[in-house]
Order: sequence, then C-alpha cells, then structure tokens
Amino acid sequence: MSGFGVLVDGGIVDLSARWPSLREAIAGKGLADAAAAARNVAPDLRLDEVELLPVIPDPDKILCVGLNYASHVGEVGRTLPTVPSLFARLNNTLVPHGGKIVRPSASTNFDYEGELAVVIGERCRHVPRASALSVIAGYTCFLDVSVRDFQRHSVTAGKNFPATGPLGPWMVTTDVIPDPQALSLVTRLNGAEVQRDTTDHMIFDVATIIEYVSTFTELVPGDIIATGTPDGVGLGRKPPLWMKAGDRLEVEISGIGSLQVDVVDE
Repeated sequence: MSGFGVLVDGGIVDLSARWPSLREAIAGKGLADAAAAARNVAPDLRLDEVELLPVIPDPDKILCVGLNYASHVGEVGRTLPTVPSLFARLNNTLVPHGGKIVRPSASTNFDYEGELAVVIGERCRHVPRASALSVIAGYTCFLDVSVRDFQRHSVTAGKNFPATGPLGPWMVTTDVIPDPQALSLVTRLNGAEVQRDTTDHMIFDVATIIEYVSTFTELVPGDIIATGTPDGVGLGRKPPLWMKAGDRLEVEISGIGSLQVDVVDE
C-alpha cells in the first residue's frame, strides 16, 4: 500500500487519509495544511518501517536540462549553449532512494550525473522569470544516469533505459529552500567524491529554466525539471569511469539530504 506523509524527527507523520500522494497534495494546494497537520505531532512510522517511492512516481512530465554548468560543458568538449538544452525522460526510468539502478546488458558505458530537481507546484504557462520561483512546490535530488554510447546517437535512447533515474529521497518545500541557487551538490561513487559544485554556477538558473520551459508547454503540479550536472562525470575522465554492478551511487544536496542507490546488472 502506498501513502503520503511528512518527515518529522526522523519518522513520518502519515497523512494518507487526506492525500493519497504528494502529487495530489500539491495539486490540491495542501502543502501548508500538511505541514500544519504534522507540527508538534509524533511520527506514526519510523523511516526504517517504510520503503520510499520516487518523490513523484507518476509525473505528467520529466524534463531535463543538459549542459547547464560551464565546467561540464568543457569536460565533454561542447560549446556553451545560448538557450537551455532539453530532453525528456519516461516515468519507467524513475527509481526511489534505496532502490536499484539497472546497468543495461546492451552497454557498459554507464555514467552518473548528480542534479538538483524542481517539483512544479501549480498549473502554469508563459511564466516570466521574475515570478518563476512562485510556481515551485519544492526541491529534491536527482541522478541522471546515462548510457553514453547510446546517447551519442540518440539522447532519448541514452537517457531512457528503465530504472536509470533516481529521484528523492523526499521533497523539501520552498519555505525551507527560498533560493535554489544557494545550494551545494556532491556526488559520490562507492563513498569517493566524484562531483562537487554549487548551484550558483548554473548557466541558466532555475527561474530562467522555468520561463523557457513554460513557453513551449504547460506545466502541471508534480512535473519534474532536472537542472543539469556539474563536471566530474565518468565520461569526462581519462580513462572513463563507468559504473558496474555492486557500486553504490549517491548525490547529496544541502538543505535536502542524500539520495542513494545501488547498481545491478540487467
């Protein structure tokens, strides 16, 4: 049985009776009520008693920005973009915190990219940059796992193998993170740091990304926008650093927490 709750004191206050999922709580403008309902209340469940799902298991859209840190653009030998470079992911790529990402049998070029993800909070279109942060419900961690040899001939293919998009562990609301450009991001592979940067180094900040995306499509509650990765990816190393079965991958973002998954073979 799936449900929804608020993280409090290392446990979860279960609010499933009112909102079956986070996406429904966001769509129903219920985040403030959910926070109030969990205030000064003891948790109903310990974290070790539940299995977390991806923050939004069934978003209407998963849109990802590539080449959004100059350091990463340089390490992969590309030119700086003049507008956000976008691709889409499918829902079956999503993986929860504590889950397993699947290295496909078709490739060993299995790479990591730690990223900040935005969760959209309201239905909107043509959002000006000046007010773009107001349409956000919150932020979470994302791992944009890439199959690099397929990506060379098709970004859609290289980014959409099943179980290659960890999202979580939870969403932190905008009252806790008022400025998404003031966060630190660290990616670790088997405990060793492989990426470290701050979100103020994005080429296109979160507000600019939302303005651009909402120009061509309507955003709805629960949509996910991944904001790009800094340098340090496996592709940019000599020799390349590809993930293999048995590896543990983690991205940690200040103010949010740590998203951890294990690598298995298909």
